[in-house]
Amino acid sequence: MTGFDAYQLPEEHQEIRDAVRSLCEGKVAPNAAHADETGEFPQASYDALRSADFHAPHIPEEYGGAGADALATAIVIEEVARACAASSLIPAVNKLGTMPLLLAGSDELKRRYLAPVARGDGMFSYCLSEPEAGSDAASMTTRAVSDNDHYVINGAKRWITNAGVSEFYTVFAVTAPGERSRGISAFVVEKSDPGVTFGAPEKKLGIKGSPTREVYFDNVRVPADRMIGKPGEGFKIAMRTLDHTRVTIAAQAIGIAQGALDFAKRYVQERRQFGKAIAEFQGIQFMLADMGMKLEAARQLTYAAAGKSERGDADLTYFGAAAKCFASDAAMEITTDAVQLLGGYGYTKDFPLERMMRDAKITQIYEGTNQVQRIVMARELLRG
Repeated sequence: MTGFDAYQLPEEHQEIRDAVRSLCEGKVAPNAAHADETGEFPQASYDALRSADFHAPHIPEEYGGAGADALATAIVIEEVARACAASSLIPAVNKLGTMPLLLAGSDELKRRYLAPVARGDGMFSYCLSEPEAGSDAASMTTRAVSDNDHYVINGAKRWITNAGVSEFYTVFAVTAPGERSRGISAFVVEKSDPGVTFGAPEKKLGIKGSPTREVYFDNVRVPADRMIGKPGEGFKIAMRTLDHTRVTIAAQAIGIAQGALDFAKRYVQERRQFGKAIAEFQGIQFMLADMGMKLEAARQLTYAAAGKSERGDADLTYFGAAAKCFASDAAMEITTDAVQLLGGYGYTKDFPLERMMRDAKITQIYEGTNQVQRIVMARELLRG
């Protein structure tokens, strides 16, 4: 491979893009507006993704998965998000929830829980944030107390994506009070475990088809062999997970932005004012040029970060934060400009751009706000 080959998407990855795009245009995009309007989980989209092995493509083949690498997984998420941002959280959150297992889980734990996710028998969510522990996750108060060969978990988690729909949950809880980050451990909790309940769905600005709820743990007894890694390793596992999955949020952001740019391009070529298509006006062209430039810069940074995720490079923390931050900021700018290009029509629900703009906003917030991403990047830069 020559140095220039690194800047060209491999043929197999382009084939994945084409397959996902074809599927989503036919079986995911038609559900997007309804999911946004009703706030209902897009089950038809899940079924379509599951039928093609795009619901959790990152699961290794040895556990029955497609074995997609980090770049291929990012492309899947990008293409689903181009059609429906809420549906893109199916493969994205399945990766988020299972990444701790892939990084630190025992072989037995992986076999037990990755296989059903690969089959599509259940999704996997990630329970880190709490009502008083958001950006400062080490301040969590959910407790897991050892009781012979079990742990008893009590507490609450907030902002949990796909809560109530997912069958499995990676839950972070304090096992050594007073130790801050060194006293946190990670566990697999099942939806069916006695004592697990869910709050009402949050009423959100966007991604309405992906349920977000609180998860409550009331004396939930979890076998000790469901701990992920060793006692006290939970916070480290959580942060390592986010290094990898911030790439998926970047992919979601560029997918949303691509969908908005595609729609806006078609519109400005068809819309006529003053006797010609508005695409012929220089002011419009400048907006489109900036949108395309920002999008491609975000995509290249995201793909570079995906490569680092796959290899486990030492600078993944920096690149994951940079990709997530840059891509989500770009998505917010691009979707806002896309609404502007449609004028009054962009402000109505007759067109999908107002939904895309609302959906883009969350990518600047979850898996670490972009302010936190800048702190992460600065620390990595200063560390050298």
